[in-house]
Amino acid sequence: MKILIDMNLSPLWVGFFSKHGIDAVHWLQIGQAAAPDREIFEFAADNGYSVFTHDPDFGALLANRRSLAPSVIQIRMHDVMPSGACGPAVVRCLREAGPWIERGALVTIDPERRRIRMLPVR
Repeated sequence: MKILIDMNLSPLWVGFFSKHGIDAVHWLQIGQAAAPDREIFEFAADNGYSVFTHDPDFGALLANRRSLAPSVIQIRMHDVMPSGACGPAVVRCLREAGPWIERGALVTIDPERRRIRMLPVR
C-alpha cells in the first residue's frame, strides 16, 4: 500500500507511517502546495497511491466521477497529528482495511468507528 498524504495533514505523517512499515509520501514532496484537489486525486490514481486526507472533498470527487481509484482514507477527528490518538487509530485501520483499500475504497475514520465503502461510490 502506498499512501499520498494530502496538504491538509502534517508532513510528520511520513515518518510516522515509515516507522509502522507503511510507504508514504507527502504531496509537498512531489507537487505544488496550491495544487487543486483534482490534481492530487489524478496523480494518486495514475501512480497507484491511496489519498490520506482530512478533506471531505476527496469523497465528493470519488462520488462525482464514480471512480474506481484512488482509494481515499479520510480522518474525521479534531486532533489529526500522528503523535496523538489519531496515529495509532489510523495505523490499526490501515492494517485491518488493507485488502479493501487495495481493491478501491473510501475509508472514513472517526473517533468512535471506521466505515468502508467500496468504489465506485454512488
